[in-house]
Amino acid sequence: MGDRASRRLAVFTGLLVLGLFLLPLVAGQYPLYLTIQILILSVFSLGFNLLFGYTGLLSFGQAGFFAVGAYGCAKILLVAPNLLLGLAGGVGAAGAAALVLGILSVRHTRIYFSMLTLAFGMMIYSIAWKWRDVTGGDDGLVGIPRAPIEIPGFLSLSLATMERYYYVVLVLSLLAMLLMYRLVRSPLGLTLQAIRDSEARAEFAGVPVRTYRLIAFTIAGLYAGLAGALLPPLENTVTPPIAHWSTSAEPVLATLMGGIHTFGGPIVGAFLFFMLKDIIVRFTENWLIWLGAIVVTLVMGFRGGVVSIFAERFLAGGDAPARPEAT
Repeated sequence: MGDRASRRLAVFTGLLVLGLFLLPLVAGQYPLYLTIQILILSVFSLGFNLLFGYTGLLSFGQAGFFAVGAYGCAKILLVAPNLLLGLAGGVGAAGAAALVLGILSVRHTRIYFSMLTLAFGMMIYSIAWKWRDVTGGDDGLVGIPRAPIEIPGFLSLSLATMERYYYVVLVLSLLAMLLMYRLVRSPLGLTLQAIRDSEARAEFAGVPVRTYRLIAFTIAGLYAGLAGALLPPLENTVTPPIAHWSTSAEPVLATLMGGIHTFGGPIVGAFLFFMLKDIIVRFTENWLIWLGAIVVTLVMGFRGGVVSIFAERFLAGGDAPARPEAT
């Protein structure tokens, strides 16, 4: 990407972030709620794309870690209403689960890895249904408070309003995106891409492939846990369906729509996913059929994702090559 394109991208990103910070001044409750959902799916999809787009591992079980983060955060908030504790507990629980299950999963590749992650994800889904004493079973956990941010003796910030919680989600999401941006351009990110492109060559160069896959799997679990932990204070409830395989499909669809070979692909895809869903459900109850047809059309029509078209026509003034940048 040239200097001119980089400046355009920086200006566009800056204006977008500024618009997000100003949104509560001009928007009502529902646009803020929808934006929060898009930000949560963006974080969820970025973690998934670290596995899929950068490491070459297709996971169908990320909803399991999303649910662990959500339930972990909810249980803490019901006992100790402090958002920082809830988020930290949810992310930590999801990271621990990803580490343990990752040790078993990264031994395999391709379809075997995908099916194994699907099985573990559905195992977590089953636990959410059956372990009623902890998860509430099919009733879920209800009455979860939108707890304040408290640092004893230093800070106590109420988050009772949607506007205040929106800013918390926005700041955390932007920090997660910035961290992922730095990660994929670090030596770790380049090593993961080398494993994706040729596992045999990476092993021949002395790269411990299984270890790096486990690192990527754990980081993806942490991101899924953060996304999940941000959900209970918004909805005030957590139910087992968030652990279902259909929830795992959301970051897959978002990443495919946006583009797996560009960093911003999962973020753009998350926006498209929720906007299309929001529009379609207004006209028909069979929104899944129409959404599926649109996703198939986008994936087949834009093999590099929607972001590749944006990069080609806007950032490079129409002179960019068809293949998107692999970072």
